[in-house]
Amino acid sequence: MNTRPYRPYQGSGHWGRTLVLLGALLLVLSLLAFFLLPFSVQKFAAFPGAAGLFLLLYGLTARCAPSTGRLLRRILLALLAFCLLLFAVLEGIVLAGSRTDIAQGEGAPEVMVIFGCQVKEDGPSELLRDRLDTALAYLEDHPDMTVVVSGGQGPDEPVSEAQAMYDYLTAHGAEGERIVLEDQSSNTWENIRYTLALFQSGAVEGGGKVLAVSNGFHLARIRMLWAREWEGPYTLSTLAAPSSHLPSRLSMYLREPLALAKSWLLDR
Repeated sequence: MNTRPYRPYQGSGHWGRTLVLLGALLLVLSLLAFFLLPFSVQKFAAFPGAAGLFLLLYGLTARCAPSTGRLLRRILLALLAFCLLLFAVLEGIVLAGSRTDIAQGEGAPEVMVIFGCQVKEDGPSELLRDRLDTALAYLEDHPDMTVVVSGGQGPDEPVSEAQAMYDYLTAHGAEGERIVLEDQSSNTWENIRYTLALFQSGAVEGGGKVLAVSNGFHLARIRMLWAREWEGPYTLSTLAAPSSHLPSRLSMYLREPLALAKSWLLDR
């Protein structure tokens, strides 16, 4: 009678240990990226972290009895398929929302709100310049609009995003007296809340006819959060800026579905 004890990896090669080591490595790299890289890059550490966690759990199933291991692997693969499907649906919402939609007639916008983005040592980032240049092109035909520039100062930014936007706009011909700075917000939810507080306090005049300016990937989330926060009737138009910097465009379209899910769940 064979009384040898069960050995977790026997008969299955070393794939389990390989996946565990690879998963642990990705988790460590994700943690290092989160704590050591600039604030603007930290948010992307979730991707290698999630991949590392999946590989770690999948590899650990090799330590189970064969039938249990197969069941656990099927469950993990089903969860992975569900997450990928959910990500695809959210990406579709982001893509569908990345459009310019400006009301006409009585609903025509009276106030422009430009949403902030990263500021570097030499000025606005590529994505932020895209937003500002798009806003400037619109203001050429609508010079009487009030403009709100919304964005605080991150830990890796030399000045607030609002101040950097004000400086850029006025340097390119915009009238400084028509620009209102909202320089306290640190994310999209606060952009909207603090901007609406300017309406409520009377610092910005307008009847809820607003033109939100941001890169296309950002607009679906702006519409959702604006509808959640604004009380009473309003008309929100959107002006989609291009994302001319290819690496930034690709990274943001990967990040935005996660940000959309986070905002839907937590930004209340």
